[in-house]
Amino acid sequence: MELTKEDLARMAQAYKKDAAQQIAEQAVKNNGIHASSERENVVVTKNNFVFSVDVDDEAVANQRQSGRCWMYSALNFLRFHMEKKLKLPKGSFELSQAYNFFYDKLEKSNFFMENIIKYAGSDLNDRRIDFLLATPQQDGGDFDPIVALVEKYGVVPEEAMPETAVTKDSSELDALLNRMLREDAYALRKLVAEGKSDADIKEARKGMLSDIYRVLCVSFGNPPEKIDFVYRDTDKKYHADRGLTPLEFYKKYLGDVKLEDCIGVINLPVEGMDYNKSYEIDMTGEVLGSKRRCRYVNVPIDVMKQATIKQLKAGEPVWFGCDVLQDSDFQKGIMALNLYDVQKMMGLEFTMDKGERFQYNQSMPTHAMMIAGVDLDEDGNPIRWKVENSWGTTAHGKPVGHQGYFIMDDSWFTEYNYEVAVRREYLPDDVVKAYDAEPEVLPYWNTFNPEP
Repeated sequence: MELTKEDLARMAQAYKKDAAQQIAEQAVKNNGIHASSERENVVVTKNNFVFSVDVDDEAVANQRQSGRCWMYSALNFLRFHMEKKLKLPKGSFELSQAYNFFYDKLEKSNFFMENIIKYAGSDLNDRRIDFLLATPQQDGGDFDPIVALVEKYGVVPEEAMPETAVTKDSSELDALLNRMLREDAYALRKLVAEGKSDADIKEARKGMLSDIYRVLCVSFGNPPEKIDFVYRDTDKKYHADRGLTPLEFYKKYLGDVKLEDCIGVINLPVEGMDYNKSYEIDMTGEVLGSKRRCRYVNVPIDVMKQATIKQLKAGEPVWFGCDVLQDSDFQKGIMALNLYDVQKMMGLEFTMDKGERFQYNQSMPTHAMMIAGVDLDEDGNPIRWKVENSWGTTAHGKPVGHQGYFIMDDSWFTEYNYEVAVRREYLPDDVVKAYDAEPEVLPYWNTFNPEP
């Protein structure tokens, strides 16, 4: 259908008769869409920063201009246990995000090459090859990949491998690595087409990975082989533990956390994705050789909430993945359904439900954080949730939430929270059994894929 002059004239005439939208026009032009439509009663009266179950108030971290939220929130989960067990002073300790980021980039590069070789016989126009070459690697991830990285490489204190200009803003590195990997893809596909032996291809691949490693060292620094862990606890007692490998450090101080007991639980009310059924996504699982793959069990939202509440009541925060781009104000630190009354202001009506929004790419997991508390009513139902973010306490000279913490309204949790990582013991037996069953493999282009 072509837009005609008559169509445009009719639209313009209709707008001239709409007094309410013309009033809104002045507010929006001067202040912007969100500032003009924010509901004051939602901000002030419905979202007090008070929680009946409150397990964590430690200083927040700052991922800066990188897509490492999934990694930060998982390392914050581990940090919580170290701070509690070792009586570390508030704000005095972080686990190095740069250390695990280094190996994340290396493993993703190796995983990309694995798939390029595996599907080298496919045409460049094949959907799978196009998917691989579109983004050979990127910053995103999920709970399972960081668990696989930690179990293979361990962790180190932040001072052992601190942030760099490149880890703080990974855009230049991502562009460079992707250029390198596309060159590598061309070379590997050519070797396969020429009928080179597996040994020759493997040798070429090792050389390519050495190049990736060198670039990462220049950008991040060389990962430490051994570290010294020295601290003074809140009782003013001095501690020193020297000469530990990163894996020894992890097993000694965090082995009892038992990350293997935490599993991915999702809520996707989508036709064709049954509840109490496990799913994996094709071409995920970046750490080759790891038993930890991106696996999820789909459950009703109430099951997800109750498992989260049980873990919080047991004194442990919960990693989660949500769509932070919807109805959220980062300065006020609020995520609340209908925080912005855009529909009324613009004369619109949005009708899609959670599953339909997911299927049509309107909403999907865009950010991972940690649930640090919940406010329950007299019947034990959640009212609001306390969220530890990884955006620091200030941004662009303005405060971020409540010293970096956010409030998540329970209705927002229902509509925009997609995943939690909770311990098996807090889930119904049938859900755990479903998780352990043979999973259905979703296509790599599925919107839930954390490693596109």
